[in-house]
Amino acid sequence: RLPVPKLEDTIRRYLNAQKPLLNDDQFRKTEELAHHFEKGIGRELHEQLVAQDNQNKHTSYITGPWFDMYLKAREPVVLNFNPFMSFNPDPKSEYNDQLIRATNMIVSALRFMKTFRAGYLEPEVFHLNPEKSDTQIFKKIIRFVPSSLSWFGAYMVNAYPLDMSQYFRLFNSTRLPKLNRDELYTDEKAKHLLVLRNGNFYVFDVIDRDGNMLKPSEIQAHLKYILSDNSPAPAFPIGYLSSENRDTWALLRNNLLDNGNEAALQKVDSAVFCLSLDDFPIKDFVHLSHTMLHGDGANRWYDKSFNLIITKDGTAGINFEHSWGDGVAVLRFQNEVFKDSTKAPAISPQSQPASVDSSRAVQKLDFKLNDALKAGITKAKQKFDGSVEDLSLNLIQFHEGGKELLKQKKVSPDAVAQLAFQMAFLRQYNQTVATYESCSTAAFKHGRTETIRPASVHTKKCSEAFVRELSKHSTEELQKLIVECSKYHGRLTKEAAMGQGFDRHLFGLRYLALSKGIAVPDFYQDQAYAQLNHNIISTSTLLSPAVQLGGFGPVVSDGFGVGYQVHDDWIGCNVSSYPTRNGKEFLQCTYKSLEDIFNVLKGKKISS
Repeated sequence: RLPVPKLEDTIRRYLNAQKPLLNDDQFRKTEELAHHFEKGIGRELHEQLVAQDNQNKHTSYITGPWFDMYLKAREPVVLNFNPFMSFNPDPKSEYNDQLIRATNMIVSALRFMKTFRAGYLEPEVFHLNPEKSDTQIFKKIIRFVPSSLSWFGAYMVNAYPLDMSQYFRLFNSTRLPKLNRDELYTDEKAKHLLVLRNGNFYVFDVIDRDGNMLKPSEIQAHLKYILSDNSPAPAFPIGYLSSENRDTWALLRNNLLDNGNEAALQKVDSAVFCLSLDDFPIKDFVHLSHTMLHGDGANRWYDKSFNLIITKDGTAGINFEHSWGDGVAVLRFQNEVFKDSTKAPAISPQSQPASVDSSRAVQKLDFKLNDALKAGITKAKQKFDGSVEDLSLNLIQFHEGGKELLKQKKVSPDAVAQLAFQMAFLRQYNQTVATYESCSTAAFKHGRTETIRPASVHTKKCSEAFVRELSKHSTEELQKLIVECSKYHGRLTKEAAMGQGFDRHLFGLRYLALSKGIAVPDFYQDQAYAQLNHNIISTSTLLSPAVQLGGFGPVVSDGFGVGYQVHDDWIGCNVSSYPTRNGKEFLQCTYKSLEDIFNVLKGKKISS
C-alpha cells in the first residue's frame, strides 16, 4: 500500500524545495507558517488522513483526490492534460504504409486487450536486479507460489510488481463531460472500433458474437473502404466539441442528446478505442509533435481513453486522456503493440483485403445538429485554432554523449538532464523557478504519481557557478558540484518512487480540509505555496524501444512543457511554450548547459 509519509518529513521536504525559490525573509515567513501548520491544524488533518487510510485498505489515500483533481478541472483536456507518445517507425520500411500499419496495430491492440481480459498478460514488474529476477527460471518458480506470498518472493530478489488497476480503462472507455465534475465511462461489452477520417466518424465491429477477433484481412478491407470514401469533410465537425471547456461541452452534449444523437454518441463513447487516420505525411519532428499533441481538432476525439493516430506515411502515435491513468499503463500498451505489430505482423504488403461487403459492415455516424450546436462547434473551432496558434513546439538532439558516458562518470543521467534545465533557465531568465518532474508510484496499490522537485539548493549553486561565476571555479570544483546535484537528485527520485515525496501528502491534507468544510489553513494561503505549485518548468521522461518522442503542453501559461529522453549516446528534448516564453531559446540554453556539463565531466576547461 502507498504509505502516508510522516508529517515532519513532509514539512522538511517542503521547506527544502522552497529554499532555492525564496529570499531569506520570504523563507522565514514560509518556515514559520509550515511549523505552525505542523504543530496545529496540519497535525489534526494528518491524523484524520491516516485514520481514513486505515479504513480504506482496498485503495490508496491519493486515488479519490487525484481523480477529483482531474475530473473537476474545467479547462479543455487537449493541450492542458492530454500528452502524446509517438511510435518509432516499423523497422521494415514497406510496412510503414497507412493501411498496413493501421491494420497491424489494430490487430495487435486487440490481441493485447484479449490477453489482458483473459488474465494472461504478464504482470508489470520493475526489476532492480534483472539478472536475478527477469529470468525464465525465476518466473517458473514464482508461478507456483500462491499470490498472497508471491509478491514477497519477488521482493526477495528486488523485483517489484507494479499496480495494474488502471489497465482496464484502456479499452471501451471515455471521459464524459458533466457540469462541475466529469465522469469516466467504460462499456466492455461493446465490440466496435471508432475510426475518424477527414472529420467523419465511422464504426465497425472488430470482435464477433463469440468474442473472437475479426480476421485481419476483413479489418484491412473495412479500413480500405474508409480510406477510399470521398465524402466531404463535415461543415460542422463535432470533434471540436471534445476540445472545449468542460462545462461548455457538458451543456452542448446535453443538447446533442436532446437532438436525437444518443445512439451515435453511445457508439463513440463505448468504442474499443479511437483510430484517427490523417490524410497527410509527416514533414519533420516539430510537425510530428503538433500532429500527435493536438492535430486539427476535427479528426480527434480527445475524450477517448486514447486516440491511435496514423498519418498518410504510416507514422503512428498515441494521444491519451490523463484522468483515468498514467504513462505506465499506456507505455506498456505501446511497447506490446509495437513489438507484436513489427515482429508478428498480421498482414504484409502482399496481403489482399478480404472480399467482404464493407458498405454493410461499416457504419458512418450521422449527427443531427441544430443552430445552437452549429454555433457551439464554430466557437469551439475558433478557440481551438487560437490556442494552437499560440503554442510553440521546439526540439533538440544533443549528440555529444548520453547515458553510457554519464554512468561511466558515476552520475545520474536524469540528474544531469534536470540540472541542464535549471542552468538553461538561469541563463535565459536569470532566476530559479518551481520545477516539476513526475515519478510513478505504481509500485504501490492504486499508486498514481509523486512529484520530484529538481530545483534544489544544490542545482542553484551549481547553475550559478556555471552561468555566473565560471572564472572562480576549477574544473574539479565544477565536477564536485555536479556530483552533489546527482546524489541529491538520486535521493529525491528514490523517495518519490517509494511514496515519500511531499506534494501528494500536502495535496491530500488540503483536500481533506475542503471536504470536511474546514477553512483552508494559512499554510496553503502562503504566496510561496502557490508559487511552488505554479510549475513553470514541468518535465516528464520516458525511454522505450517503441517510442520515438513524447510531449505535452505547458501546465501554466508562462511555463515550459519539457519531454526528454536520455539515450545511450544522445539526449533528446522537446519543449512546448506559449508566447510569454521563448522555447527555442530555452533549448539553445539547454544545449549549451549539456555541452558544458559533459565537457567538465570529461575534464575539459570550458568558457562562458
